[in-house]
Amino acid sequence: MIPTTSGLSTDPASLATLRSQAASDPKAATREVAKQFESLFMQELLKNMRSSTMATGMLDNSGTQMGTEMLDSQYAKQLSGLKGGLADVIARQIERQMGVQSSDSTVNAGLGPTRAAAVAAYGTAPVVAAGSPTVQRTPLRPPASAQEFVDRVSADARKAEATTGIPSAFMISQAALETGWGKKEIKMADGSNSFNLFGIKAGGSWKGPTTEITTTEFINGKMTKVKASFRAYSSYEEAFNDYARLMKDSPRYQNVVAAGSSAHGFANGLQKAGYATDPQYAEKLGRVINTTLRLQRVNT
Repeated sequence: MIPTTSGLSTDPASLATLRSQAASDPKAATREVAKQFESLFMQELLKNMRSSTMATGMLDNSGTQMGTEMLDSQYAKQLSGLKGGLADVIARQIERQMGVQSSDSTVNAGLGPTRAAAVAAYGTAPVVAAGSPTVQRTPLRPPASAQEFVDRVSADARKAEATTGIPSAFMISQAALETGWGKKEIKMADGSNSFNLFGIKAGGSWKGPTTEITTTEFINGKMTKVKASFRAYSSYEEAFNDYARLMKDSPRYQNVVAAGSSAHGFANGLQKAGYATDPQYAEKLGRVINTTLRLQRVNT
């Protein structure tokens, strides 16, 4: 259990203490922060109530004003943190943004996992799992061109290349094929970005946030619309890191990694491994790789 800080989070010393405590017990830290926010709100509420209902008198001075403010502060602290109050609502919101599993029974009953606040190059906002209470945010602006998409994800792709040995251009091309050069990225329930560039589904082993969408797959030789659950991330960097782990750690994609710098080997390896159900996936990916390489040459 995290000890309650004596001061508010606006106090530098209290803020430092709260930060160190949050490292060891984030759930309790969110409760303390929520309680402090509620206390500040209650103090302001009491202040407004007094100013609108009580007239000042001849005996009022700075001393009586200070005493009244201190009394309001004590009332606010006593009224804050009660079960079912405003602090509970604030705590759940903070937990969603931090990616901390909520202690509230209604959240744990099946609303799904939550995710951390995303700070990306083209926007910031918390992203929520499918079925979770919606947190509004401004979706990232889709790339205006293929060149802009390449520029947007190149740095993260190079980091993944250092991990997997797969050329960044190949991974950028696969992301471009899966998302239509970033214009058809998988969305969250609130319309915000999932940052899932590679169409990776959320299997039973995935413990992170998810989003459910209707997608098209080739089943028994026919294009069929199905609902599926996909992984969701807090940034494109996280998406590339997860893709790199999938390529490296899954025996299914050993031949893909082993293909090295061969675009043909990479594209055909993915199709043979069953990465996608589209029978023309390798052919399409090969064409996109050629486009990406051309854009990279132009850019340099």
